[in-house]
Amino acid sequence: MKKKPDLSIDFCGIKSPNPFWLASAPPSNSGYQVQKAFEDGWGGAVWKTIGAPVLNVCNRYGTMDYKGSKIIGLNNVELISDRPIEVNLREMAEVKRNFPNHAVIASIMVESKKEAWQEIVKRTEETGIDGFELNFGCPHGMSERGMGSAMGQVPEYTCMVTEWVMEVATKPVIVKLTPNVTDIVQPARAALKAKCDALSLINTINSIMGVDLDTFELRPNVGGKGGHGGYAGPAVKPIALHLLSAVGSDPEVMASKVPISGIGGVETWQDAVEFMLLGSTSVQVCTAVMHWGFRIVEDMVDGLSNWMEEKGFEKCTDFIGKSLPRISNFGDFDLGFQTVARINHDKCVQCNLCFIACNDAAHQCIDLKELKLKDEVNERLWPVVREKDCVGCDLCSVVCPVDDCISMVEVDGGRPHITWNELTKSRPEVLEWDKMEQYRKEANIHIH
Repeated sequence: MKKKPDLSIDFCGIKSPNPFWLASAPPSNSGYQVQKAFEDGWGGAVWKTIGAPVLNVCNRYGTMDYKGSKIIGLNNVELISDRPIEVNLREMAEVKRNFPNHAVIASIMVESKKEAWQEIVKRTEETGIDGFELNFGCPHGMSERGMGSAMGQVPEYTCMVTEWVMEVATKPVIVKLTPNVTDIVQPARAALKAKCDALSLINTINSIMGVDLDTFELRPNVGGKGGHGGYAGPAVKPIALHLLSAVGSDPEVMASKVPISGIGGVETWQDAVEFMLLGSTSVQVCTAVMHWGFRIVEDMVDGLSNWMEEKGFEKCTDFIGKSLPRISNFGDFDLGFQTVARINHDKCVQCNLCFIACNDAAHQCIDLKELKLKDEVNERLWPVVREKDCVGCDLCSVVCPVDDCISMVEVDGGRPHITWNELTKSRPEVLEWDKMEQYRKEANIHIH
């Protein structure tokens, strides 16, 4: 019998039976929840952040729903744990005793004082937890008090506080990065400068969810008032993948070899694999659990295992970061790579979305024509691509509602295979419009 793939991971010394962790959030708010998650198959959990005393408000969540799909985005104005710190510490110890082979990470955040950070580290380590996650990303409530993203947005603060923690911590320290910055690589490097053991990203994104057009109130509505909150859920996944790749492909991060825990919009095993291909060793999940419950991990574990077996991967390290070498800058893209759209009329339902999109929003290279298919006369016109005018933008393919009906096919248009960086270095005159027009003619590049 063929041996099943090994899903276990070693995250800077923290062992976990699989890469699926609960993120620091409402699903990891108590010992009951974390133990139930472990029983259902989760490999680890980052406990909901403990620290300074807080009071939460009612109506904490606002959602982005779209065409019948609930919670494609979730905004929250919930703060860190409002349960007494003693209760959280007691339950952490209990969970770790009951599940010694699972990863239990304590998320911590206190005011910007050395004594406060070092005290909470020492107290929390006594529970036997496996490591710490420093919450430098909370964008609401705590940031107004000088914590959370107020620290993570300033690389010098990130470095300073991490150094305070590293002075006393004997367990691995993960620094959680905020996406609410211009360049996420800078705080990542600051954390590395302070000798952190790992990074996690992203925390939630600053957002206002919406406005009620009848009452003019914001969503979520707290007694008639609202404000910015943290945005999460499936809609943030592309942003999270971009920021993960930016950090994962940074030369200083790569040289440090610190592992990364990926967060942001993970709902399926496919989502998780994408994060891992872009450099994430563990993958944290929150909104999907708030929507569907803990048992989604069963499909995640089965899906990852089956995919690894199909691809011939024996362990997670066989594919973690495998897509990072494909990350490139626009200036290094091949200008000679050319595709055109081709429509499979056997699958076409004649909705004409491709024609409308191309005609109104792209390059006007799809016509509606009479076609005789399978010896049948159809009264409706069919979309037909004029390949000589197609610029290969791919809009028609992405709006088409039928899978594999429109394909982008690589063709040889006679263009030289050269990148923008190579072109402007060898022929700097193309940076002038008239010279660019001349080059386009030479290279058989048309504008339609």
